[in-house]
Amino acid sequence: MGPISTGLGEVYWWSVEYAPAGEDVPVRDGKPGWQSDGSYLTSEGERLTDEFQRTVYLRTVQDWIIRPQMKTVPGVAGADAIGGYLKQYHVQPDPARLIAYGLSFSQIVSAIEANNVSRGANYIERNGEGYVVRASGRVESLAEIEDIVVATRGAVPVRVKDVAEVALGRELRTGSASVNGREVVLGTALMLIGGNSRTVAAAADAKIKDINRTLPPSIRARTVLNRTQLVDATIHTVATNLAEGALLVVLVLFLLLGNFRAALVTAMVIPVTMLMTATGMLQGRLSANLMSLGALDFGLIVDGAVIIAENTLRRLAERQREYGRVLSLSERLDMVTISAKEMIQPTVYGQAIIILVYVPLLTFTGVEGKTFAPMAFTVIIALASAFVLSLTFVPAMIAIAVTARVREKENPIVRSLRALYRPALVGAIHAPLPVIAGALVLFAGAGLLFANLGQEFTPTLDEKNIVMEVKRIPSTSLSQSQMMQFDNENMLSRFPQVAFVFSRTGTPDLAADPMPLSASDTYIILRPRDQWPDPDLPKEDLIRQFDAEASKLPGNKFGFSQPIQMRFNELIAGVREDLAVKVFGDEFGPMLRAANQIAAVLRRIDGAANVKVEQVTGLPFLEIKIDKGEIARRGLNLSDVQDVVGIAIGGRAAGLVPEHRH
Repeated sequence: MGPISTGLGEVYWWSVEYAPAGEDVPVRDGKPGWQSDGSYLTSEGERLTDEFQRTVYLRTVQDWIIRPQMKTVPGVAGADAIGGYLKQYHVQPDPARLIAYGLSFSQIVSAIEANNVSRGANYIERNGEGYVVRASGRVESLAEIEDIVVATRGAVPVRVKDVAEVALGRELRTGSASVNGREVVLGTALMLIGGNSRTVAAAADAKIKDINRTLPPSIRARTVLNRTQLVDATIHTVATNLAEGALLVVLVLFLLLGNFRAALVTAMVIPVTMLMTATGMLQGRLSANLMSLGALDFGLIVDGAVIIAENTLRRLAERQREYGRVLSLSERLDMVTISAKEMIQPTVYGQAIIILVYVPLLTFTGVEGKTFAPMAFTVIIALASAFVLSLTFVPAMIAIAVTARVREKENPIVRSLRALYRPALVGAIHAPLPVIAGALVLFAGAGLLFANLGQEFTPTLDEKNIVMEVKRIPSTSLSQSQMMQFDNENMLSRFPQVAFVFSRTGTPDLAADPMPLSASDTYIILRPRDQWPDPDLPKEDLIRQFDAEASKLPGNKFGFSQPIQMRFNELIAGVREDLAVKVFGDEFGPMLRAANQIAAVLRRIDGAANVKVEQVTGLPFLEIKIDKGEIARRGLNLSDVQDVVGIAIGGRAAGLVPEHRH
């Protein structure tokens, strides 16, 4: 059973790699770490002399040191891994020796399985004590595997080492990973469904920093992709926009309202409303994100408060002129009550109309509901809070704060605007037909522009980083895909805008995102724009430069997207691109011809880029057909032959070897 996560649950990525020997990583012969002869000495005393052995050890560190600790992070449902090699002991029989001793593959497998087992034997009582009995028989080293007896010939034991070679071997893996053109082990923290990506990714990042202090010398776990950075940048943008919008509204209030204290009271509605909105979001379990907070309009929030404040100031000024003096607190309270009651009906109608505009969004389901329902809830909570404050908080605060004489006079800004508006209004009343005709022309023009403007589900969020999807012919092996991917990464790393590049090819352990061996996802991590040679270079132009250079490398088909955008598109439609056309039918031949015809049409459309057809053929098969007549004459079963073929070519697991690590 896999982790309880979603396709968007990959919130934190890290690479496990060797730190190069140098000043920060000293070479100390005889101690764990790099040695002067270029080998690596493990903490267990094992000397790794070649790249394959060192890659195996990286995967061991990932699986037995990092992964168990990452699973303990709150909100992490699982830790995935890709790259490196699982440590395996391979027993490779010599067919000539097997024939000489009259042995088969199955006998070797059976001998290893029978001699690599521990069994419990209940317990015994002795001298008033109970002893648990266990017959231990697990092999713990390569030498013990070699000494396992397969059979006897002439009272002489035939051991595994007599008929086979036992060595550390390469697994038939389903995926690999690399960073900047060199192979590494890539780990992924999968967020528990319903979790907060920002907090989970931040907790995972803190855990990786703790784990780094316990890793073997010269090995490090380096963060390559952290969802927190994108979320923090988005929240910073939203917070900046909200702050600038609030300051702009407050500035307009002070300029146009004509009374400093009344303007201050009206401006106080904004922070109080935000506090009430945040409380409602917390109770409704709504996160503060780009969609939920981005739709807040402070002009709408203070609209009711401005109406109440204007009417209250007018009433106070009239009553002061009537009495010829400054009003007492009780008189001010009476007047603000009367003025608030006068404006209840228009305020209710105005706020209700605005709220009703957002109500249909609450009926959305699926992806639309997940995207727009939080926004609708947040806006409704904010408007309802502002409405309550405009009828309670604003009148009460004006009655308490506005103690001086109130003069009802026209604001200079309003006076100048009125001077411009009055002639236009008089002209429109005396000659309405030109105004109506002009409005109709503008409406028709707006409708025409809207029809040709283009539409999309949501605006594209700039995730700062880029994903280059690479596909090759289906028959490409994993080793060949990895070598071609090294070339892609080295090419991309030469761009000054690129900080580093990491990739995964094929399918990781948990198969949360299964891919064929011929496909790679290349994650291009960009530097901050102020470090680019041309900070004003559009991202689309940079992608075109990537595409132009990548097209020079043969054997690859490229597509460009963004990390979250790619996964989001895949979840919605099953493809990673923004637009997909699916062809249905009974036979691949006609379907493929139709798909190619559709692609030819799409390529002629302005704005269409990276149009391609999914490849459905080209994967070679080597099929072994067994002569049933021949095996019958030799007294063999079909399964016997199939077992020999399976073991000889694909291998067969014959048990586990526990390693004692200190």
